Amino acid sequence: MLKSLNPFLDRWLLWALLSSALMLGVAHAFETFGGYAPCTLCLRQREVYWVAGSIALVGIVVQRLLALQRLALVFNALLALIFATGMAVAIYHAGAEWKFWPGPTTCASTGAAVSLESLTAIANGTAKIKPPACDEAAWRFLGISMAGWNAWISLKLAVFSTLAALGFRFKS
Repeated sequence: MLKSLNPFLDRWLLWALLSSALMLGVAHAFETFGGYAPCTLCLRQREVYWVAGSIALVGIVVQRLLALQRLALVFNALLALIFATGMAVAIYHAGAEWKFWPGPTTCASTGAAVSLESLTAIANGTAKIKPPACDEAAWRFLGISMAGWNAWISLKLAVFSTLAALGFRFKS
C-alpha cells in the first residue's frame, strides 16, 4: 500500500499546486456562499497557499520546459518550508480562537460589501457592525475550527513535500 505513494510523490509539484488551488477554492466558497468573512489571520493563511501554488507552478514549468528534473528537490524543499509556515500561522490562529494566547490587535476585515442601506444605518448610528475577529471561530466541524483543520492539512502537505524533497521511496 505505501509503495503506491511513490508515483504520487514523483508528481508532488502538481499535487501541491492542486492542493493549494483546492484550499483557496474552499476558503473562497466559505466566504462567497457561506457568508464567512475572513479575518486577518484567515487572509494570512490564504497567502501561504498563493505562494505555495506559485512555487509549485514555477517548479512544474522549470521541470517541463527546461528539463531540469534535479531542481525538483529544491522546489519540494521550498514547499515543505512554505507549508510548515502555513501550519504555524494556522496553529497561532487556532490558539487565539481557543484563547491560549492573544491574537493580533489589528484583527478585523475591511473588505465587507457596502450597500445604501448599510451606509444609511452607519450615518444614523444604528448599524451593528461586527467585523470578523481572529479570536472567535466562525465555524467548527467535529470541534475543530477552520484554522485547526488548516493546521492539519498544512502539516500533511509539509510532510509530503519533505518526503518528495528527500526522494523518499516506500519499499514493497
